[in-house]
Amino acid sequence: MADRYANFANSGLGRTVVKRLGLPDPPRLRRHNPGDPITDGPVLLGAAPGGRLSEPIHKLLEGAGAEVAEPGARPEGVRHAALIFDATGIGDSAQLRALFDFFHPYARSLKVSGRVIVLGTPPEATAGPKEATAQRSLEGLTRSIGKEFGRGVTSQLVYVAPGGEAAVESTLRFLLSGRSAYVSGQVIRVGAGSPPEPADWERPLEGKLALVTGAARGIGAAIARTLARDGADVIALDVPAAGDALAGVANETRGRALQLDLTAADAAARLAGYLAAGPRGGVDIVVHNAGITRDRTIARMDADRWDAVLGVNLTAPERVNDVLLERDLIPSGGRIIGVASIAGIAGNRGQTNYGTSKAGVIGLVQSHAPLLTGRGITINAVAPGFIETAMTAKMPVGLREAGRRLNSMSQGGLPIDVAETIAWFASPGSATITGNVVRVCGQSLLGA
Repeated sequence: MADRYANFANSGLGRTVVKRLGLPDPPRLRRHNPGDPITDGPVLLGAAPGGRLSEPIHKLLEGAGAEVAEPGARPEGVRHAALIFDATGIGDSAQLRALFDFFHPYARSLKVSGRVIVLGTPPEATAGPKEATAQRSLEGLTRSIGKEFGRGVTSQLVYVAPGGEAAVESTLRFLLSGRSAYVSGQVIRVGAGSPPEPADWERPLEGKLALVTGAARGIGAAIARTLARDGADVIALDVPAAGDALAGVANETRGRALQLDLTAADAAARLAGYLAAGPRGGVDIVVHNAGITRDRTIARMDADRWDAVLGVNLTAPERVNDVLLERDLIPSGGRIIGVASIAGIAGNRGQTNYGTSKAGVIGLVQSHAPLLTGRGITINAVAPGFIETAMTAKMPVGLREAGRRLNSMSQGGLPIDVAETIAWFASPGSATITGNVVRVCGQSLLGA
């Protein structure tokens, strides 16, 4: 369903009305199109004294074709596409002043849909409590900037572990580009290591096989299309009742359709047999997108609604993971990606079953990340907020409008926004990113 208010607000008359009345002002977000440069303008790069990332980031940006500027006199009229600050040199609270000195003079220099990225050291990897305290402070800065700057500007904190200096390119390419249009206020952890660099950053998944559940429509279909765009061969899975729509997605992506009810007792074993018999004898990327809602307050909910939601959203992914991992059908370099929800972070009235299941997806990621590291497999999740789908179009108008406006972008996201985030997790360049849960919610006012 079209966001008529956003369309009006971006019209000539609408801009005047919105400004005069102080109404929500949803900007037109910059989203990725194949062939787009990494940024649409110069990137201003600053650093606190003693930072360990500014030099490799400078080389990375130039290698990616970005124009890099340094703090100093700004030519009249020049607008920056991004502000990046290396805060890894900040060792105590007094040194946090370096953040003010960098952002204060340039806060108004960003273009519409500009990017703010602060690079830090994970507090648990610092030399002592003062440094850990200062590094943890960066989260308040970046989340506040995301709410202050407006105009579609996103703000992120990327904690880079010592030894992870060569592992940030995939993340920076994602965060600087239009692929991250609806991701803001997030904290991302990049681990140590040197991931392989894709031969082609436009098709980083070339030669990979991806399984996407719930792929017949909405977010699942967008995920299948995006992974195929990035080079992956896609197996689109959904229930038999969605067969026609599923076939359409498979044909569009030149992939394969697999009709399977994942809640069936033998579903995980049947899926494993299907993958083992395939040309690769396994699967490189598993995206657990299938999900349902059966909303009622817990006082009015029957057991069938509870069991159905938990079965599809959480138990089925657990069973699939267990069987695929037990049979070594996900190789080293593999990716497991779950779709959680901000309802699993903040809760939601009338969705105790759904919130429980989606918090469980987050728990699945956090509990399995350390277990899979030794096998070279990463596990992460996205947590969408209000996304414009057929399901949200059926919501009562008041709830729908609240979902759209109660975030820093003053609008709902699109299925492609979730899909782009999953594609970033799936990239070979993201090999040291595991245990992360990234919200795709336009920095919703709900949750952390």
